Amino acid sequence: MAPENIVFGAGSVEVASRIILAVTNPGDRVMFAWRSFEAYPLLVTTAGAVPQPVPLAADGGHDLPAMAAAVGSNTRVVFLCNPNNPTGAVLSSAAVDSFIRSVPADVLIVLDEAYVHFNRDADTAVGIDMFRRYPNVAVLHTFSKAYGLAGLRLGYAIAAPELATALRKVAVPFGVTSLAQQAGLASLRAEDELQERIHVLVAERRRVHTAMLEAGLPVLPSEANFLWLDSGERTAALAELFEKNALSVRVFPGEGIRVTIGSPEANNRILAVARHAAALLAPQH
Repeated sequence: MAPENIVFGAGSVEVASRIILAVTNPGDRVMFAWRSFEAYPLLVTTAGAVPQPVPLAADGGHDLPAMAAAVGSNTRVVFLCNPNNPTGAVLSSAAVDSFIRSVPADVLIVLDEAYVHFNRDADTAVGIDMFRRYPNVAVLHTFSKAYGLAGLRLGYAIAAPELATALRKVAVPFGVTSLAQQAGLASLRAEDELQERIHVLVAERRRVHTAMLEAGLPVLPSEANFLWLDSGERTAALAELFEKNALSVRVFPGEGIRVTIGSPEANNRILAVARHAAALLAPQH
């Protein structure tokens, strides 16, 4: 990858904001699946563009055929979050390849791979491969998740030189601190340790997922560092149960709950609650 293809920023979300600023004019549309990363509609609105959310498929993944059909003459950017936040669903390489070929070449496709390190799906779309194959593809990566540098704010885009130049023009000067740069370099030198941590987390994710299913909870498969409980209208009751047991989860009222995979001890506490949670989600008679 050439240096002119890399653009750093204060986290991948800040780089995503720059992409919208650089590519859209007021009134242009930016498409994303919904529910997906919460910042997308906020970033779009702040830039003066128009959010264009497309509902997720029943399995919690992107409905790419519906998204392709919704692309209009004023759609300028499409964000594809892979794995998706908060559901953990993965986009396959074949599906993304078909989607990119089905939309106009002047629509920018951004593959947001914030959780790429946890993805073990052999058929997943790989952002770098898509970037090398198509000129209208950009990729977002971050040091906030697997590397654990969320508080230091370091992320980057991989983009065509023309787009990369535009992103530098709309950057906030000195947005990436020297401390973040040094931490990023140190993290890259500790790849072996990183992989060990990821291996443990992925094993824990599988264990917790299996146990939740056995407890009768509506948990979806995930390739991220969290699991999605598709709890719908019973979300508030389930969230209250977690709160009473001093467990912090991400609650989306009326939709579901994202449970982050932590240490084995923390995960055991989650599973202890899960054994009592199934009754809350059982059909009411």
